[in-house]
Amino acid sequence: MNAQQLIKPVPESAWSKSSYSTGSGGECVEVAALPGAVHVRDSKDTTRAALAVQPTAWTAFVEFAAL
Repeated sequence: MNAQQLIKPVPESAWSKSSYSTGSGGECVEVAALPGAVHVRDSKDTTRAALAVQPTAWTAFVEFAAL
């Protein structure tokens, strides 16, 4: 079994775009919080691979970014 077989696709309905996204370009991300992993992708190019992190790591990142 290779790593590709372990990664399940994220349903499109699971993705949420940042409320700070204005639709006029810029750097925006979309996040899909699923059991066991939080997936992050570029909202301008959703065909690229998403980054998957553990929920605890995502929580720590969000708390740090809010400072």
